[in-house]
Amino acid sequence: MIFPKNAIDKLGFNEIKDLIKEKCLSEPGKEMVEKIQPQVKLDQIDRFLRQTQEFKDLLVHDAPLPVDHLYPIKPMAEKARVEGSFLGEDEFYRILLSLRTVYAVIRYFKEREGQYAHLELLFEHLPIEMNIIRRIEAVIDERGKIKDSASRLLLDLTQQILKSEQEARKRIDQVFKTAQQNGWTADGNLTVRDGRLCIPILAENKRKLKGLIHDESSTGQTAYIEPEEVFHLNNKVRDLEFERRREIIRILTELTSVLRPHVPLLMAYHGLLSKLDFVRAKALFAIDIEAEMPELSKEAEIDLVGARHPLLLINAKKDSHPSVVPLHIKIDGKDRVILVSGPNAGGKSVCMKTVGLLQLMTQAGLLIPAEPTSRLGVFKQIFADIGDDQSIESDLSTYSAHLSKMKHFTEFANARTLVLIDEFGTGTDPLFGGPIAEAVLEALNKKGVRGVITTHYSNLKVYASNTDGVENASMLFDNVEMRPLYILQIGKPGSSYAYEIAQKIGLSREILEAAKQKVGMEQKKVDTLLVDLERDKKLIHDTKVAISKRERELESLKTEYEQLQQYLEENKKQILREAKEEARQILKDANRLVENTIAEIKSAQADKDKTKELRKELHRATDRHVEKRPQTKTVETSQTDDVFEVGDWVKILDTGTEAQVIEVSKGTNLVLALGDLRTVVKRTKVTKLKGKERAKVVRKNKMMSTESVAEFQPEVDVRGMRTDDALRQLETVLDRAVMIGYPTLKIVHGKGDGILRKFIRDYLRKYNHVSHFEDEHADRGGDGITYAYIQ
Repeated sequence: MIFPKNAIDKLGFNEIKDLIKEKCLSEPGKEMVEKIQPQVKLDQIDRFLRQTQEFKDLLVHDAPLPVDHLYPIKPMAEKARVEGSFLGEDEFYRILLSLRTVYAVIRYFKEREGQYAHLELLFEHLPIEMNIIRRIEAVIDERGKIKDSASRLLLDLTQQILKSEQEARKRIDQVFKTAQQNGWTADGNLTVRDGRLCIPILAENKRKLKGLIHDESSTGQTAYIEPEEVFHLNNKVRDLEFERRREIIRILTELTSVLRPHVPLLMAYHGLLSKLDFVRAKALFAIDIEAEMPELSKEAEIDLVGARHPLLLINAKKDSHPSVVPLHIKIDGKDRVILVSGPNAGGKSVCMKTVGLLQLMTQAGLLIPAEPTSRLGVFKQIFADIGDDQSIESDLSTYSAHLSKMKHFTEFANARTLVLIDEFGTGTDPLFGGPIAEAVLEALNKKGVRGVITTHYSNLKVYASNTDGVENASMLFDNVEMRPLYILQIGKPGSSYAYEIAQKIGLSREILEAAKQKVGMEQKKVDTLLVDLERDKKLIHDTKVAISKRERELESLKTEYEQLQQYLEENKKQILREAKEEARQILKDANRLVENTIAEIKSAQADKDKTKELRKELHRATDRHVEKRPQTKTVETSQTDDVFEVGDWVKILDTGTEAQVIEVSKGTNLVLALGDLRTVVKRTKVTKLKGKERAKVVRKNKMMSTESVAEFQPEVDVRGMRTDDALRQLETVLDRAVMIGYPTLKIVHGKGDGILRKFIRDYLRKYNHVSHFEDEHADRGGDGITYAYIQ
């Protein structure tokens, strides 16, 4: 699929694998990373990509996966498979820890069933055999040593050994004390020789103490003797220890026999842990390079949006360089081959390598640093000609090496082949290299290959301009400041800026003029035209950027206007609804009044005085519902020179509503708090409350605040949330805490990989009313909980 084999290394794919291996926790995981190869089956690539994307989401937004112990089970399972063999205490302990990890992982995903569908496929139909763990736990303790209670005989032997050792120690202490009293001992205490506890005796007294001489000092003045009676006790201890060791081997052999039927399951568990470590490493690397999952296509096409070279991105982060300029490039059935030209050190090779590396990464199941709207197809062959492959052993010059690759390309390439060629045609006389390169490009184009080719040759630029399927592209260059912009522009060829760059470097004017005279007039015109086109392209590009910015501003204003209009419409409907309801009530009351009046007139039998009085009452009731026209007056504005500070109480003149100042802008605006709402009002539209009026409002709001404080919960739990949702909820609770004057807020975000904690703390740093924040005490959650202090 890849030709030549070293193309993978030249595109930087092996460096990517090395970086992923650094993220692995186990050797089997590293071995799986080493075996990563580009695939050609679309469904397989899709599954690998989705597993990595799901694990990335898990790391960023969910609780940490319990992968504390990832010991390789396979070697121990293969050892247990052999009849008569047995595993050691440490090997059983590693199996125990690994099985606990496996079961914790299976439980983790079962609790989230359906949330990570592609990761769940890793352990589909994999049973949990708790019996294995129980049998091992009955024999091995939490320190990885065999339990004394593993068998009755082992417990008896252990107790006998302990008793015998105590007796031997007691006896040697007595002998040592007697020897000291008799003056037989040398300076010093009991010492160990050949694994036995001995008494230091002066050489002239060594015959006075019966026992075995284990050693003597370098001067021969001191002999180290184990007393005879202690010697027999120690031998007894040694015999008991041998017997205990035989019992331990018997127990381990029996436990290994219990484990043997489960060897296939253990191998499956080993595979699960290895795959989890492998996918986890890919996901961690994806987070490092800000990678996303692109869309996959059945067609042989590439549409990269906002793509960046991952190795450049990592180096830029390490060196705190400005961000890498994103690449936008599209290769499809219409524009199959992109011919990139432009200045030296302008980014042509990086552009070509970025396309090749991201295609390899995608087909290998790795997320890529590009927008998720990017679309990539599957290529069955990737051919690359990058760098100098001359070989003394094979008698190949640089150009011969290039030609041998071109021969392979033209013979075996097809419509499902991605061709990457750097500096096409170089290595020989341009008069011959250019035409040969053009002929090769024509042959490749007829085969329908896709690819990216970089060149300086003018004849190739002309060929691309006149040929369907081949499209010119150039790397933009600022010919005023004489610096590359690293932006790819499709549609026009680029100048090499040879004279301009030579002039900037400082080559003398005489040499440059002589060089220009040696170049034909037509070539000079072409190069000048290309330079002018480059200048025009940059101007158009800058204009497009400015227009896009203006369009975004207009769109924002339009959205704001529509929201305001919707708000007014909703208020208008509310007022009309209330007015209609009031009118309906007035009519209802009026009808009742008229009916009562008529009834009273009838009962008074048309008495004139009584009728007149009833009429007057009816008119008075009518006048109560007639709206008096208010006198026209201008909107009241504050004429005072009040100085407003945070915490002041003010009255909004238009509505008569009281509010508290929570922020004083540098301009003419104030940010006011109306209950749980915020609003922005000009200073001239409010008046500052003083004296009794202010005290009354403060007293009323204190009562409301006391109720709010009683209801307020100074803790927010955002574990398992997405970053945006977590910050939205945090903002709501923070605002409420500021409004009611609560001093602290407890934020529970969990530990995980620290992503959510980082975003929350970045947000707290920008929040004006948070004075500082700190971790919870280590015993109560540590850096999984943040305390924010509100000023």
